[in-house]
Amino acid sequence: MSKPGTYALGPENGKLLVRTGKRGAAARAGHDLVIDVTSWKATVQLGTEPADALLELTADSHSLRVLEGSGGAQSLGDDDKTGIQQTIDEEVLKGSAIAFRSTAVQAAPDGRLSVRGELELAGASHPIAFELQLADDGRLTGRASVKQSDWGMKPYSTLFGTLKVNDEVVVQIDGQLPAD
Repeated sequence: MSKPGTYALGPENGKLLVRTGKRGAAARAGHDLVIDVTSWKATVQLGTEPADALLELTADSHSLRVLEGSGGAQSLGDDDKTGIQQTIDEEVLKGSAIAFRSTAVQAAPDGRLSVRGELELAGASHPIAFELQLADDGRLTGRASVKQSDWGMKPYSTLFGTLKVNDEVVVQIDGQLPAD
């Protein structure tokens, strides 16, 4: 694990992605999306023990950009991506704050960090837990499943409800803690 200190992460040294899936009678027409959060910052404070760690992250909900869409009846064009981004911004997230702050960090037997904390999303704050891997070279990776309805969000649907975004989306982080 990296040595104790305070480290900054953001788009310049990491990626924060959101992955969505689809369901419903018309699911074959829709796309599984990979969405890039282009404006975010995280602070990782490491102590001498994992329990001393503090993790914080904020993201600009207006900065989500569709990188790719897989599946679907047709390929996803630039106009489609722009339309999806606008829908996410105006109808799903509505410009709300996105913030996470850890409340507890424990080292797992396999070297992973089990993280618990509070996620603020869509005007609501709820506990969430996930695992991170912090490699000896400072690479930080992990993923968290976020069930939109837990935060009072209604997963997006179209085509009279026959094509729906899965309630659960996966948020992934892959970053490199800066060297001393």
